[in-house]
Amino acid sequence: MNRRETPAPGQVLGIEGTAWNLSAALFEEDLVALYSKPYQPPQGGIHPREAAQHHASEMKNVIGRVLTDPSRISGVAFSMGPGLGPCLRTVATAARALAISLDVPLVGVNHCVAHVEIGRFATGCHDPVVLYASGANTQVIGYLNGRYRIFGETLDIGLGNALDKFARSRGLPHPGGPAIEALAVRGSYLDLPYTVKGMDLAFSGLVSAAREQQGAPIEDVCFSLQETAFAMCVEVTERALAHSGKDEVLLVGGVGVNRRLQEMLSIMCAERGATLHVPPPKYMGDNGAMIAYTGRIMLRAGCAMDPGEARVNPGFRSDQVDVTWRDGLREGVKRQGASADPATARGAEAVVTIDGERVEKRRVRKRYRQDTLDLRLIGERTRAEARLISMARRAGVPTPVISDVTPDTLVMENVRGELLKETLCDDNLRLAGETVGRLHSAGIVHGDLTTSNMIMRDAQCVLIDFGLSMVSGEIEARGVDLHVLFQTLESTTDAYPALRRAFCEGYRSAFSGADEVLAREHEIGQRGRYL
Repeated sequence: MNRRETPAPGQVLGIEGTAWNLSAALFEEDLVALYSKPYQPPQGGIHPREAAQHHASEMKNVIGRVLTDPSRISGVAFSMGPGLGPCLRTVATAARALAISLDVPLVGVNHCVAHVEIGRFATGCHDPVVLYASGANTQVIGYLNGRYRIFGETLDIGLGNALDKFARSRGLPHPGGPAIEALAVRGSYLDLPYTVKGMDLAFSGLVSAAREQQGAPIEDVCFSLQETAFAMCVEVTERALAHSGKDEVLLVGGVGVNRRLQEMLSIMCAERGATLHVPPPKYMGDNGAMIAYTGRIMLRAGCAMDPGEARVNPGFRSDQVDVTWRDGLREGVKRQGASADPATARGAEAVVTIDGERVEKRRVRKRYRQDTLDLRLIGERTRAEARLISMARRAGVPTPVISDVTPDTLVMENVRGELLKETLCDDNLRLAGETVGRLHSAGIVHGDLTTSNMIMRDAQCVLIDFGLSMVSGEIEARGVDLHVLFQTLESTTDAYPALRRAFCEGYRSAFSGADEVLAREHEIGQRGRYL
């Protein structure tokens, strides 16, 4: 894609067609026109070829509804990916033909980034942590120095697709989200699996368990599925807020129209002193306006491609986009301000009180979570943390020494030192790699391996916050552990490549199975999220 400074463009035509919805829009200083014609499968989920055939047959009509004066068009933008290959190619072909016939620039837009940019435009937020929840994508995103970095994401299927899978199993209409939301209003809570792995999450086990609740009222299953899945998303969003020190949350994606998800995020933000921003519904689901608007600001920044070289990318990730239209802005991780009480700090999950050599970590209730689920998680995580800290210490891993345990509180030594996130350098990452290597050698997975949970003390890396830890010798679990750390590093520093190499050196020196785990981590990072 070529980049050059250009005058502010006039009207830009945007075409969206990554999956089920074919949509076109015109954007100038504001939205001029928007029209959508979604594909409705006769039964089941989306069939890529049939959706592409739908897009091809409706393309002329959809574009014609918004393109009333071709002479005013100064650029054509299209959804380049991620998405379903046949649908993407159909849209790209139409966009390329229009750009050539109108003799205007062509811009390929990342679908995920477009959700973020139209959300920023519509709400006026500046530098948010973004929860992007759609059919195929579930990511927590933040901007840092020219790229949208992924703090965490689904490790299997997107939230919307998870809801759709359950809906199909119960004969509910597609898309399943609205039907589930309507039924959930009358439901009561059932215990379902809750799978958060550091900054990442997974929905497949939750959906399978919900489908197996054959004897329970459908209202109860829908309520419990929503409460569990949404709480997972809000928890990871809160972790990103706590880690980055940002004070805005932006909710985007089709699932974001769900009122319960908005309510849960609003409660979490209020408790953290952050503001929640939700765009109007017309901008939440897949729509041509987000492609037209993002294409316009990209065109203004000089981003265009030769129509003859136009291509699509079904696995196009948001963190692969060079965000040149935000050059000069150094948003990203901010140091958190001091607490009113310098001896008290609040993380994503607990309040930590320091009293001399003694630290009290008390897990706090989450008002956004259903009470039964909240109490279960607090109890499980407190007990597990105490047990696994003791196991890790016996294996020679530097950890705090525990002196007392209650149902929601750990009392332990005050580990004096600096958080790794504040002292990022090759030597410290090498020490961190050695520590994690010893942990994995002992058959323990940390579960929340971020630079906020490592303290540098006396040429040692001390691991803290074992609340999501587990005993596991599986390569996958270890790979996810490293994936969480590498995502955190990549989302918070430009020195990521060198720091990763240093960590891997230390990890290999302490763990004989390091190469196999690192290979699996690479595979996890390469897995397509558009399922």
